[in-house]
Amino acid sequence: MSIDLAREVLTTEADAILRLRDTLDPAAFNAAVDLLASCQGRVVWTGMGKSGLICRKLAATMASTGTPALFLHPAEATHGDLGMVAPGDVVVAVSNSGETDELLHLVEVLKRLATPLVAITSNPRSSIAGHADIHLDMAVVREACPNNLAPTASTTAALALGDALAIAVSVRKGFRPEDFARLHPGGGLGKRLMTVAELMHGGEGVPRVAPDTGMKDVIYEMSRKGLGLATVQEADGRLLGVITDGDLRRLMEADADPLRHTAIDVMHSGGVTVRPGVLATGALRLLETRRITSLIVTDEERHVLGVLHLHDLWGVGLF
Repeated sequence: MSIDLAREVLTTEADAILRLRDTLDPAAFNAAVDLLASCQGRVVWTGMGKSGLICRKLAATMASTGTPALFLHPAEATHGDLGMVAPGDVVVAVSNSGETDELLHLVEVLKRLATPLVAITSNPRSSIAGHADIHLDMAVVREACPNNLAPTASTTAALALGDALAIAVSVRKGFRPEDFARLHPGGGLGKRLMTVAELMHGGEGVPRVAPDTGMKDVIYEMSRKGLGLATVQEADGRLLGVITDGDLRRLMEADADPLRHTAIDVMHSGGVTVRPGVLATGALRLLETRRITSLIVTDEERHVLGVLHLHDLWGVGLF
């Protein structure tokens, strides 16, 4: 039945990855990571057919995790596209057999150009492996295809090994969430990786009052800025406290003449603060944990930089 064949395919491909995990040469893998992390140019991925499709994905993965990378079609390379490879680049060639004609022709040219080469094959004794500075053995013994022909387990293993390289290189280079956000500005991922500084109300949008500001003016400032609070600041902009809509309601319930007070009489000291570089997702967790609707954005010396409201996070689709 088809479902039985599907399970067999999945098992064969999973086994290929597990075998790769257990047989991968640590010295060769670490050497490849060192070479790619120290690359002063681009990492050029190349492969034919299905391996080429995997290489396109791996080039994109590296580029998105902080390592400039591109895909080079080996057949097109020997007809002019070799100019895409520049001094300082490193080439990663993927071929299960290690004997792909088009790739072998390209590799021979690259060696004459003294371009560093990492080869990923399942045959350490292959021609391409022999030309490589570093060889990574995928150790695939059988494809998931019943006829052992269609590239399946081999492409799965190549993808997994390439991902492992890309992630190891990004960690070696100190790639941070902020860097990821910079390279993924669009879509849902980009929104989750926006920082507080990108979303906060700053400048004239911040509701600010002095400690001696009368409550009439405090209420006006809160209403005008529309964030449900006012920051009470010292003359140098340091945060003294916060007055919220809830503070106003409690004041009016407790005092027959609430307007006789000043801001310092009504504020509660402190306020929940956050640094501008914190990711929006981290700010959302803080709002949910503290069960509040706004955060005061400050620097290390508590100078007020802005206000982040829960609605700002709604606006970028973080819910």
